[in-house]
Amino acid sequence: MFFVDTLETEGLGNRSYLAGGARTAVAVDPPRDIDRVLARAARRGVRIVAVAETHVHNDYVTGGLELARLTGARYLVPAGAEVAYARVPVADGDQEPVDGDLTLRAVATPGHTPHHTSYVLQEAGHAVAAFTGGSLLIGGVGRPDLVEPRLTERLARAQHASVHRLAAELADEVTVLPTHGFGSFCSSSAAGGEGGTIGGEKASNPGLLQDVDTFVKELLAGLDDIPAYYAHMGPANTGGPAPVDLTAPRRADAEEIGRRLAAGEWVVDLRGRVAFAAGHVAGAFNFEVDGQLATYLAWMIPWGKPVTLLAESAEDLARAQRELTRVGIDRPAAASVGTPTDWVADGTAPAAFRRATFADLAAAHERGEDVVVVDVRRHGERAGGWIEGSVHLPVHQLHHRLDEVPEGTVWVHCAGGMRAAIAASVLDAAGREVVAVDDGYAGAAEAGLTLRTTD
Repeated sequence: MFFVDTLETEGLGNRSYLAGGARTAVAVDPPRDIDRVLARAARRGVRIVAVAETHVHNDYVTGGLELARLTGARYLVPAGAEVAYARVPVADGDQEPVDGDLTLRAVATPGHTPHHTSYVLQEAGHAVAAFTGGSLLIGGVGRPDLVEPRLTERLARAQHASVHRLAAELADEVTVLPTHGFGSFCSSSAAGGEGGTIGGEKASNPGLLQDVDTFVKELLAGLDDIPAYYAHMGPANTGGPAPVDLTAPRRADAEEIGRRLAAGEWVVDLRGRVAFAAGHVAGAFNFEVDGQLATYLAWMIPWGKPVTLLAESAEDLARAQRELTRVGIDRPAAASVGTPTDWVADGTAPAAFRRATFADLAAAHERGEDVVVVDVRRHGERAGGWIEGSVHLPVHQLHHRLDEVPEGTVWVHCAGGMRAAIAASVLDAAGREVVAVDDGYAGAAEAGLTLRTTD
């Protein structure tokens, strides 16, 4: 008998896997915080004998190299990937023993990257599961535009061929186990779902239902913005990531927090958006620890800029620190646990701004207030409709485009509230009067606001 355990990395929309038998196992696409993988192996009572990468990842820093070093496992990396460290180069058709009659067979599946490789778990020579990385996802495929613009169309065509190869070579009952596609920006569409099989994907996945020209046309037309920090992930993974240091950062008092803000460093308040709006350190930015912290902070912060973290609890601080290491923000410059009264200078009151709903926005329009509406959703989201007269500034671009925000009170919205809170904190730090719309976008129509789908 075999097992496959899934390790979720929800903030990044990724999954890693530990698969094996009674004694030994393989880890596939492990996260940077490998203590989670080691703990799962310990609970299973198995030794990790192989670590397999489906590709050089562009969205997170891998823990594969360190996991292989600590366990003595063979480190399987596609042969076509140029890396600066010793590894076992894997080519199409190669097989790796896992445990007893369990083996891992490499299947070349270029498309997400030129060297992308899937791995088929075989029991007594019979395929039982496929680790498809960024190739065949649940309901979609991995995006082909993360490597080099000149290669995008070629990789999109290769992606079509690769998913068809998997569908042709594997039986319908084989489980599909991708790394991306659960909210990851490495997915080309809203791929997701709890799990799937080859047969299920044959019936529903556009990559397997469309001819290649239609597939490529629609795939390329649907690609949205790429998080800026992706540019740093590939080099980190090809160069060889350093081990993670999750020891607690140095604690900062109010005076130091003020100095760091004055020096132009980033101070990030990890509390929920309701608490932040009610009171915060002037100049701090709000990235909720319960939101997509790693994705949006890494996307927006100037790379290498020192960051100080403010949290309600030591647990929240540790969670944030762990998430940030996954995207290469390794050590906060400083941190503090407490409340705004602990973080502002003596005699200084915390800053605050208003929160509202779309109904409140409609009422402000009716009263004739000087209202500026800023939509911070991504381009693909806005294409489905927007509030008439709103200014479109995606949240990840806002801090570079503050001069494009018209004069007046700024009502900022997204699709649900989290990104609006980030944007409101950026505008507040810039000295603007801001109202954060903490509401689902469906509330805009319900409130009677005029929506547009064409100019």
